[in-house]
Amino acid sequence: MQQRRDRVQWVYGAKNNRELEQRYDEWANEYDKDLREEFDWIAPRVTVALFGKYVAPDARVLDAGVGTGLVGECLIDAGYRQLHGIDLSVGMLAAARSKAIYRELRQMTLGEPLDFADDTFDAVISVGVFTTGHAPAHAFDELVRITKDGGHIFFSLKTELHEEGFGRYLDGLEAAAKWKLVEHSPRYRPMPKGEPEVEHQVWGYRVRSAPAALR
Repeated sequence: MQQRRDRVQWVYGAKNNRELEQRYDEWANEYDKDLREEFDWIAPRVTVALFGKYVAPDARVLDAGVGTGLVGECLIDAGYRQLHGIDLSVGMLAAARSKAIYRELRQMTLGEPLDFADDTFDAVISVGVFTTGHAPAHAFDELVRITKDGGHIFFSLKTELHEEGFGRYLDGLEAAAKWKLVEHSPRYRPMPKGEPEVEHQVWGYRVRSAPAALR
């Protein structure tokens, strides 16, 4: 296993989803400690704070890219109880399952077809997943599909990726009346101790909010 300060770059450097899965499996037991102590990972609570302005506590929520459940801990603290999660890593899912805060946890990979029916969830939250070497922009197509009409999708996004092409994809979904932007955060540093140069923003969209004739 890499030294703590190398682990994020080690994960970013995975060449494919299989390698990414293996690296997260290896990291799972130390992940919470590393993110909290070494990096001061604040993205979960920043994202949940914005999410809570738009999504009711009784909503059925998908945590997409659940990891070890750090986002779920913040959601539970904010009063959410109907939590479901997916992740590509069995090791990370096992760590999340041990916290007993999710009703269901399943192995799925963002960017591939998701094994949920249309309109399954009231809201989706995804933190730390749309970053270097992780989920692609087209993963949003499936997240929109499984979110109910009028539901919300909130996610953190590495700022440089927004500028490099994610922004165009998000705007394209809005132009196609798949969703509508409701709010985004200012830029902030999600790992102020470990990687102070990295910036993220939180983005929130309301799904299929355009008139039916425009869908």
